Amino acid sequence: MKVRLQYGHTGLAVDIPSDRVTVIEPRFVEGLTDEAQAFREAVRQPIGSAPLREIVGAGNRVAVVIPDSTRPLPSDRLLPWLFEELGHVPADRFVIVNGTGSHRANTPEELQAMVGEDVLSRYRVVNHDSHDPQTMVEVGRSPEGEVVLMNREYVEADRRIVLGFIEPHFMAGFSGGYKGIYPAVGDIASILRYHDANRIGHPRSTWGVLEGNPTQETIRHNGSLVPLDFCLNVTVNRDRQITRFFCGHPMEAHLEGCAFSRETAMVACEEPFPIVVTTNSGFPLDQNLYQTVKGMSAASQIVAQDGYIATASRCNDGFPEHGNFRRLLFEHDSPRALLDTIETPGFSMFDQWEAQLLALIQLRARVGLQSEIPPDDVRRAHIEPIEDVGAAVGRELERVGADAPVAVLPEGPQTIPYVAS
Repeated sequence: MKVRLQYGHTGLAVDIPSDRVTVIEPRFVEGLTDEAQAFREAVRQPIGSAPLREIVGAGNRVAVVIPDSTRPLPSDRLLPWLFEELGHVPADRFVIVNGTGSHRANTPEELQAMVGEDVLSRYRVVNHDSHDPQTMVEVGRSPEGEVVLMNREYVEADRRIVLGFIEPHFMAGFSGGYKGIYPAVGDIASILRYHDANRIGHPRSTWGVLEGNPTQETIRHNGSLVPLDFCLNVTVNRDRQITRFFCGHPMEAHLEGCAFSRETAMVACEEPFPIVVTTNSGFPLDQNLYQTVKGMSAASQIVAQDGYIATASRCNDGFPEHGNFRRLLFEHDSPRALLDTIETPGFSMFDQWEAQLLALIQLRARVGLQSEIPPDDVRRAHIEPIEDVGAAVGRELERVGADAPVAVLPEGPQTIPYVAS
């Protein structure tokens, strides 16, 4: 079977040497006919909230938080509509905060691509830096009673708006809502605690689960320590078209959006597959291996114990180079050894959460990767480097039997597959 996988900007055509292939995709939802008009209707008739124009006064200082370049939100379309809707507020009263969380700052070129040249020239845009306490202020305590800091520009604004999109998330259940605030504009110390081994390893910190999910509960608690005045969330399809708006109260709008995403993205499977092919949904999500763990995690939901996951993810930004993710992988001779370190009481290191999730996947299945990362570096991460996904599947079929069923997730973590039993 010929399949097309989302990979980088261009996609990847793959021949799967089998006639027992199940392609698992979210239900495709057509993009809105008139996105701008749908935006206006959504912010003027919001969910559980007064209309946006009534919330923001002409003299207010307004902070608008957007996700960073690793998220495919069409901020370049949303922001001009937002500023048009709030045309009674002078441009110099706004600040756009790039919610990087623990990620690196985005470059001027990346920011221009994210928000558009006109917005970047007219409005002030700042990168959040979770490592710089001078740019943050204390806002309260976490559920465990520990200090939480947030971006000063966000905290000291009179009105606060968050832009985000709702999709399945491998730890938080779904993205969107308060996740656009926390950990997006939080401090690195609290982000480390939020990603601790117990919380990340909890069985309800997983795809599609909101209630009883300790990761989501921390997001909601910390994200609401400072009042969030308006949530502007969207869902998008594989063509990056907006399919729905969910705007208004951060909780009420988010819950409606998650229900819609669950209906379109969750796919039941009758039994596990010995071989699963996955992606990380192409650009911008597949720029590095750190983010690619999401696509591998989606595959792990339906792979048989000791099965094989073949991943196609460009990873043009490497592991990436910054942070501790690569270091944690390289310094341990096996996934089990890595988990033993992370689960040691008192251990805490930036990026440990992604390494932990990758190790848990590797205890369940062998993982292969077609990418731009040098093969020797892929091996040091305890992953099999592969040059061609189809050929790798063929080798695995020779090992387990030519009639073994194969699952393919062309959109990777945009789908939540699960075994129905």
